[in-house]
Amino acid sequence: MLGDDTLGDKIAGWIREYAESNGISTLVVGVSGGVDSAVTSTLCAMTGIRTIALNLPINQDLDQFDLSNAHISWLEEKWENAEGRLIDLSATFRALADDSLSEFSVTDMALANTKARLRMTTLYAISASNNGIVVGTGNKVEDFGVGFYTKYGDGGVDISPIADLMKSEVYQLGHELGVHKDILESPPTDGLWEDGRTDEDQIGATYEELEWAMEQSSSTGDMDWTPRQIEVMRIFNKFNAQNSHKMNPIPVYINN
Repeated sequence: MLGDDTLGDKIAGWIREYAESNGISTLVVGVSGGVDSAVTSTLCAMTGIRTIALNLPINQDLDQFDLSNAHISWLEEKWENAEGRLIDLSATFRALADDSLSEFSVTDMALANTKARLRMTTLYAISASNNGIVVGTGNKVEDFGVGFYTKYGDGGVDISPIADLMKSEVYQLGHELGVHKDILESPPTDGLWEDGRTDEDQIGATYEELEWAMEQSSSTGDMDWTPRQIEVMRIFNKFNAQNSHKMNPIPVYINN
């Protein structure tokens, strides 16, 4: 039963209301081994609606792979409406990267984003075949601050239950929902790199720092910032600007 008291109850209720009002019978979510997807898939399971949690490894770091499987097992044990699937996309990715794209000078970044888009395609194939929707796992800092996601990859979703929560709020919610301790303590990563690089490695700042920068971005006047805070704000503004094409609506020519 869903209550009305906790944030988790409220978000799960919001998901359920959206699904029921739109005739949706299945929630599909990709599970990466990180806190965002763990919290989102848990919220989906809490709705009582059929929830398919998918582990979609592509040459995945073994620790992330194991955390994904452990979380899916926990969901299945706790909620009868939750079911997990493992679909290894490594061979599919290799066929595309090594064969179809081999004659082009495709960058490592483009290939990393291709992994996210292969996962999105898989999520939608399963969703469309089960009267479902794809549930997004992005948080507020990623989705509206630095744009740290793949356009038409993990950014290709139908609803975003935690996109108004800062990363720290997602962690707090994860604690309240009983998400596995190893997931809560694992360094955030997008899981797109075989060397296991973290989000902080790629961005150059922690989520705690990025939250601070996002809150400060609308401030005016002279700021008494430390050298590190100045650098963090520079990082935030750089990512915000270069990824604005993801966060803003697609430009449309208006034929007057």
